Amino acid sequence: MHDAVRDNEAAGPSEPASHPKPGGVFDELGQLARAVRNLFGAQLHLLAAELGLARSAVSWMLAAGLAATIAGVGLGLTLLGLIGLLLAKWLHSWILAFAVLAALEALSLLGAIILFRRCMHWMSLPATRQEWRAIVRDTMRKAEQDVNRGEGEG
Repeated sequence: MHDAVRDNEAAGPSEPASHPKPGGVFDELGQLARAVRNLFGAQLHLLAAELGLARSAVSWMLAAGLAATIAGVGLGLTLLGLIGLLLAKWLHSWILAFAVLAALEALSLLGAIILFRRCMHWMSLPATRQEWRAIVRDTMRKAEQDVNRGEGEG
């Protein structure tokens, strides 16, 4: 035990423990106010940065969507041209190749319209309508619970 005391004394004077000054309640309230102001200031800076990033992201998403649309249309036209060329080589007639290509495109369009109408019919079935109502009802109930929780905390 005496060795431990001697080792501490040999190590030099130890730094005094940092105890809060007995300044009073007003000093502590001032420190609390500064801490809260720093916290909310940092939160506001973070929010502003996130909103700026979101605005930038929306602009870039629109630009990327436009570029993807242009590239998709270009790819579609190129593929249709290649199919037309292959049909012309195979059928030995450009007019017949374009007629076959037009018929294929009309059949594709008709198939897409029939599929769309079938999906709309499925969406109008009674069980589907009931399921949609249940989803909307659950979503509204959860939103009301979140709002009520927010009012209870504030």
